[in-house]
Amino acid sequence: MSKQRLNTLIADAKTPAAHRRIAQFYEAKAEDYRAQSVEHEVMVAAYQANSILSNEKNRASTVGHCEYFVKTFKEMAVKSQELATLHEQMAKDAEQK
Repeated sequence: MSKQRLNTLIADAKTPAAHRRIAQFYEAKAEDYRAQSVEHEVMVAAYQANSILSNEKNRASTVGHCEYFVKTFKEMAVKSQELATLHEQMAKDAEQK
C-alpha cells in the first residue's frame, strides 16, 4: 500500500473493515521490521567472526552500524504492532456502534 493510500485510509476510516485493513498494514510492517532486525543481528555475528577485520576501528564501526539497526528495527516493530493493536480495537469499537 502506498503512503498516500494509507493516509487516505486513515483519514477516512470509519468502518471495522477499514480499521482492520490499517491494522493488517501495520502488522505486516512490524513483521518486516522484525525480519530486518534479525538480518542485522546475523550481520553483527558475521562481522564479529570476520578475522580480516583486524582493524578495531573498522570492526567497531561495522558492528556498531548493525547494532544500531537491530535496535532501531526492533523499536519500529514494537511501534507498528502497537498501531496494529490500536486499529484492531478501533474496528471492534466501530462494530458496536
